[in-house]
Amino acid sequence: MPKNFRKIGCAECVAGAGLGFDFAMAFQPIVHAPTRRVYAQEALARGPQGEPASHVFKQVNEENRYAFDQACRVKAIQLAAELKVDSFISINFMPNAVYRPELCIRTTIEAADTYGFPTRQIIFEFTEQEYITDMSHVRGIVRHYKERGFLTALDDFGAGYAGLNLLADIDTDIIKLDMALVRGIDQDRRRQAIVRAMMAMCQELSTRVIAEGIETREEYLALQDLGVELFQGYYFARPVFRALAPLPSAAVYER
Repeated sequence: MPKNFRKIGCAECVAGAGLGFDFAMAFQPIVHAPTRRVYAQEALARGPQGEPASHVFKQVNEENRYAFDQACRVKAIQLAAELKVDSFISINFMPNAVYRPELCIRTTIEAADTYGFPTRQIIFEFTEQEYITDMSHVRGIVRHYKERGFLTALDDFGAGYAGLNLLADIDTDIIKLDMALVRGIDQDRRRQAIVRAMMAMCQELSTRVIAEGIETREEYLALQDLGVELFQGYYFARPVFRALAPLPSAAVYER
């Protein structure tokens, strides 16, 4: 735990306390195709004027990683409350930044209480592209979050430092198929076979699957034929800075 570790209040988080830089959030919808409704809005970090995430993450380091993780939670919850989001919101967390999950949860609950957003509508997702230095610690984080009633998700599944081993070790409610796995899947029998097997595995594990990075109608239809129901990507909507994207038209879902 860094020497400058301390609990950060909501007002400080929103103001970017301890970071040395400011940032804001965008939302991108995750849609449930069978009902044509928004299942969740993923909160994505952006620069204060809407600059891309890379502009933000290049300023994150070991000294401000924890403060950044906490600020992301608070800013996402504040914006969701302002926009009256009635679906889940999905907040990325950095597993190597969560030193004591009970303190991080306390910050989340405080933000939800402060801004009037239901905690039952929060999903925490972590990316497997960040190297996990302590697997037992991350396992404990996910278990603690689930015990407190939050849903958990594994982002970028099929890329980064781990795959099936991480799925075996970490019991998340949701996995998100990495866009590299679904790109061009309508033309790729190998990718289709892999996703088909993964869908059967996740059904047995009672794990929901989100396909992310969907850019074409053909990718969407191929994945739907493989049993995927939750989708995210430019085909449906791009991230919108400090706002919500319009709902996809009915034609987007039609075969």
